[in-house]
Parts: sequence; structure tokens; C-alpha cells
Amino acid sequence: MLTIQQIKENPALIVSRLAVKGFDGQEPINRVLDADNRRRELQMKNDSLAAELNKIAAQIGAMMKQGKKDEAESAKSAVAKMKEEQKTIAAQLAATEGEIREILLSVPNVPYEGVPAGKSAADNVVEATGGNMPELGSEALPHWDLAKKYNLIDFDLGVKITGAGFPVYIGKGARLQRALIQFFLDEANKAGYVEIQPPYVVNEASGIGTGQLPDKEGQMYHCQVDNLYLIPTAEVPVTNIYRDVIIPADKLPKKNCAYSACFRREAGSYGKDVRGLNRLHQFDKVEIVRIEKPEDSYAALEEMKDHVRGLLEKLGLPWHILRLCGGDMSFTSAITFDFEVWSGAQQRWLEVSSVSNFETYQANRLKCRYRTADKKTALCHTLNGSALALPRIMAALLENNQTPEGIKIPECLHKYTGFDIID
Repeated sequence: MLTIQQIKENPALIVSRLAVKGFDGQEPINRVLDADNRRRELQMKNDSLAAELNKIAAQIGAMMKQGKKDEAESAKSAVAKMKEEQKTIAAQLAATEGEIREILLSVPNVPYEGVPAGKSAADNVVEATGGNMPELGSEALPHWDLAKKYNLIDFDLGVKITGAGFPVYIGKGARLQRALIQFFLDEANKAGYVEIQPPYVVNEASGIGTGQLPDKEGQMYHCQVDNLYLIPTAEVPVTNIYRDVIIPADKLPKKNCAYSACFRREAGSYGKDVRGLNRLHQFDKVEIVRIEKPEDSYAALEEMKDHVRGLLEKLGLPWHILRLCGGDMSFTSAITFDFEVWSGAQQRWLEVSSVSNFETYQANRLKCRYRTADKKTALCHTLNGSALALPRIMAALLENNQTPEGIKIPECLHKYTGFDIID
């Protein structure tokens, strides 16, 4: 969430930048400033009372030594009243601080100055393009037909076991899925990311820490009996490793990667390109997460983009990078780049990665800080990216590499799959 200091330094700028995300910030920012003024007044009263109590306590001791019992009793009576007043102020202070936090939790992150204005995906900007388009004939099959033809994925069996959006991978399909996961993890390891195997469920504090909660769009699967949430991405448990942690400056950056299953309700997406692997409720993904000093985070963002681009090039997939406009960005992101690959049989671009810098927004929720050279603490910057999400990678690989002899597997995966063609 935004810090009070950010808002107080230039509230008009905060409001104008929030408008780039299509968020009217004037009213909540005014409420935050008003509540903060009340908080400071209450804090001053509380501090003044505490000082007065300390002063009277010393005087009572002196009175007792001097035998002035009546005066001491009178002073004690005054202390009792002041302590009651102090309790009232403490309660008001806690309520005001809670009010400020609730308002701040409802305000999205301020977009970075390089984020273009826009309302939807149609306003995103293509930043770079690479790879060769596949040459497929009119008889080319979409991946769901290829999956059935070669017995790789059974979508109907997933419906039987669970429901729509939960596919079952079979034989070479399962091995290709596992090969992609291992390939992505090995490449992350080569790039200096330390692997984490995280839990697939998190508590409420973890969801709030990375901004998935409060869940305004109903995308989280909630285990109500235990008040736990299935993770929508490994970003959530991995970033929460650093919740309430002060990191020595010389221990930054922190670079982690993690494979996990991901669970998303995809509320409101029914009927929107949901066939096959295009949109699932459960899918596999390798995530990269970085904790950085603020001055290093944008260089780190470029490194992460280069890493994702390198994966796509090794897989031989046509790709492009989109700089998301304000209206298409997540609630928590300061800037996001989406990577999409070309799906040859579907003749459309499929999103396979989002790489984002959250600046101090998540870190403020998490209380993720580092100790500066002058021994003070400051908020870190947090970043994450998909490297990569598997379903649409699998879809593009199957479609783009189909031949009359079978589906050719990219060379970088041969040592993981144990085969180079699906026939």
C-alpha cells in the first residue's frame, strides 16, 4: 500500500497518477490526510499526558518522603483520572490508525511515470517483437485437437474428476509438462535464483501482504473452515518469506524462483477464450521473485525481462512484449510488461508471462525493509515475473511445431523429455 509520507509529499501528484489507472483517488486521499491529522493530534495528546504522568510520579515520591501524605493522595487521584484519559486516547488512536490502514488498503499502487494512459488491453503498447512465425497450412489443428489425437491431455476426464478448467495430462503430455517445469527451474538457477518449494495455501496475512486480499474480484479459492487461501501464484508465499524482515543491505538483492500449481477462480471469464489450455482454474507455473534496493529495482526489472525473453527464444516461440497501460494493470503493480506468444493454429497471441515492479507497495504491506548504511531502515522494492506459465506455452508448442510426422519438441527440452517428437 502507499505510505503516508508518499501521499503527504505531493497528494495532487498521487491523485493524478492514480487517474492513469482509472481510479478516482481524490476522496480516499483526502480521507487519509484528514485521518492522519487526527492521528497526529491524538499522538501529541498522548505524549503530553505521558510526560505529565512521569512528572507527577516523581513528585509523588518526593511528597511521600517529605510526609505530605494528603498532597500525595491528591496527586494519585489526579494520576488515576489522567490514566483513564490516556486509555480513551489510546483507543481513539488505535481506531484512527485502523481507519487509515483500511483506506490505504483500498487504494491501488501509483503507476510508474513510464506507464501509458489507457482503459483496456487495446491500449497496451507493443515494445518489442521476436521469433519466427510458424508456417502452418490450413489443415493445422488447434492444441485441443492435437491433445486428443496424440493422447496428451484429457479435458473431459478433468471435468469428470473436478470440473471444467482442470485438465488431466497423460503420457507424453505429462512428460512434456514436467520437462518444461524442470527446464524453467534450471534456467532460473543458472541466472542466480535460489529455488523455493512453497506451500500451496497461505493465510490471510500473506494474501494481504502481496495485495491479493482484500479480494475485490473474487478470484481466490477460500478454504473457509481454516481461513486459508489456495495460491493464485507462487509470488504470494515466496514474497511473504520477507514479511516483517529487515534485510542487511549487503544481503540484497534476494533472488528466488519457485514452481507451484496455481489456482484461480477466473470469475467473470466464462465464454472468453476458455477452450483447451487457454484459461484454466488450475495450472503450473515457475515464478521468479526479487527483493531489491529502490535504486536497483528498474535495472533488475530489465534483467527479468531479458530472462523471460531468453526462455521464449530457446523454445523457438514467436513473442512480443507489451507495456501495459494504466487501465490494464493490476491493483498492486507500478509497471507491468506482458509477454505473449503466437498460437499458430488459433491465429492469436497468448499471454504467458507478466513481469512487474511493485516498488514499495507490497513492501509497505509486508513491512519488508533493509538497513541502510546509516543504520536506518527503508522499504525494499519487490518484483516478480512468470518464467513461465505452462498452459499457453504448451498450447503454442503443440500448435506451432505440428508436422505430418508428428509434433517436434524444441531441442532444449530433449534431455528432459527423453524424446524429440510426439508421434
